[in-house]
Parts: sequence; structure tokens; C-alpha cells
Amino acid sequence: MRFLMLVCADDSRQMTEADNTVESWLAETAGRRLEGHQLCGKEDATTVRGHGALITDGPFADTKEWVAGYDVLDCASLEEAVAIAAKHPLAHFGAIELRPFWEE
Repeated sequence: MRFLMLVCADDSRQMTEADNTVESWLAETAGRRLEGHQLCGKEDATTVRGHGALITDGPFADTKEWVAGYDVLDCASLEEAVAIAAKHPLAHFGAIELRPFWEE
């Protein structure tokens, strides 16, 4: 089962260099993490609504958390995906949202 893992940062909680354990997380998830990437900051986001009738700068939601990256996981269950997400460094300083891919 594939999951999209949205990695959300929170500007009010800063991660130190020592807290950034993403390299060990990447090593642990080998075989389950299919791909992923860090995204540019929220100041580079563009939101498109109404088939392009309304285009605004910034993310679609005005919250203190913003999508900083994503990963695609291939796991046996939601429980396994949650266990992997919980070990991501930003799970302690932001939030991780998991969504299963639509399967037909």
C-alpha cells in the first residue's frame, strides 16, 4: 500500500542541527521510501483556484504549519507507515500527514 507522506514544518519550533536526523531516517526507510524531496519555502508557493481565475501567492491554508517536503512510502499497513513517519525528524518539530494513494 502506497502512502503520500506530507512533511510539515512549523516556524514557531526550530530544529537544531543536532536534531536533524534525516540521514539516519533515510537509511532506516530504505526499501519502504520510494521517493521524496524537500520543497522550497512557503513564500515560493502559488495557489490556483477556479481553473486559474484566482491565483495567489502563498500556500492554500493560512496556518503556522506548511508543507516542507514529501515522501512516497510503500508499506504493508497504515500502522507501518505511522511507525516510519513517527521517526522522521520533523515529526518532533512539525507534523506529518499520511494519505493512502487512491487504489482502483
